[in-house]
Amino acid sequence: MLPLANVRVLDLSRILAGPWCAQILADLGAEVIKIERPGKGDDTRGWGPPFLRDAQGRDTAQAAYFQCTNRGKKSVAVDIANPEGQRIVRELAARCDVLLENFKVGDLARYGLGYDAIRLLNPRIVYCSITGFGQTGPYRDRAGYDFMIQALGGLMSITGERDDLPGGGPQKAGVAVADLMTGMYSTVAILGALWERTASGEGQHIDMALLDTQVGWLANQNLNYLVSGDAPRRLGNAHPNLTPYDAFKTSDGDIILAIGNDAQYARFCEAVGRAELVTDARFKDNPSRVANRAELKALLEPVMRERTMTEWMQLLEPLGIPCGPINRLDQVFADPQVVHRGLRIELPHPVAGRVPLVANPIRYSRTPIRYEKAPPLLGEHTDEVLRDLLEKSDAELATLRSSGAI
Repeated sequence: MLPLANVRVLDLSRILAGPWCAQILADLGAEVIKIERPGKGDDTRGWGPPFLRDAQGRDTAQAAYFQCTNRGKKSVAVDIANPEGQRIVRELAARCDVLLENFKVGDLARYGLGYDAIRLLNPRIVYCSITGFGQTGPYRDRAGYDFMIQALGGLMSITGERDDLPGGGPQKAGVAVADLMTGMYSTVAILGALWERTASGEGQHIDMALLDTQVGWLANQNLNYLVSGDAPRRLGNAHPNLTPYDAFKTSDGDIILAIGNDAQYARFCEAVGRAELVTDARFKDNPSRVANRAELKALLEPVMRERTMTEWMQLLEPLGIPCGPINRLDQVFADPQVVHRGLRIELPHPVAGRVPLVANPIRYSRTPIRYEKAPPLLGEHTDEVLRDLLEKSDAELATLRSSGAI
């Protein structure tokens, strides 16, 4: 039995933050019912190329983007702008433990699907709203998108090469980290509310904002500013609090060094034949090295070019000095550790035959995650869910379909 085997989630979210949260809940065993617009579905169904390919190698209509975040769910196509569709969603919410949505503030309330309406039907429901800026404040009515939030929330001010170097300037992260982290924090919030409900017997409303999350997880960079009063700047691959903790060119590619303390630094200098850098007053301890990071890197760069990536790893890893190659994704999925951990999985797919996916990184000792359902086709489970959960007859389903509600 998986940890959330008795939990049912009504997922009214789309794009990434909400679906990412719902997929984690599905991986943990929850029954996740994804509500989608008839005929179109989640926006990301069309976010391609690339698309899954069928047995003949032809593109299907199933975008890879949608596949990454909708594993394990049931798709129910319901038009919430239709009064009958609204009634269906309310009936489903009355039978669910969690409702997850990422509409603009107040949008669902117009359809009688806001928290105040749903809690009257189901006082135990945990209702999680994800928006760009939260349910309160001067920005509450603004739309929020990951790229904008990475900029507004400070991430892009500390990401990218230094402004005075070639290629310098602000950069976003390579994936939508504001969305993904909001999805993860939302998962934690939902699990906490479900646990609290076991004592109180009551659900509650969770107000999650991309901006709050983005600011919240800047971690040491936040405290660097709050303690010093100096806003951190872009440092490329360098670490603001440690050095040498950076990327270096070798004779055949790029490698990272991640030296975290003075003992590692001393072992590194001795191993590379530059023991004098240990006693050099400019580099004698980490604060000194941070103050003189440019001088130290200039001294180490020619040293690192003397050997290949493999030679450096063979030398440094046995000494406990963190280092590693900068891999492309093809190299990542061919890496023996990634292969051993089973991070690439496949599931049967009704159109493509099989779909490649990436496993959840959570590893339980007694209740391992099972991967059984591929990301659903649009409306694949509409009849099944409405018939089994809401006890709709075939005649009722036909009427709902003819009215456009489903």
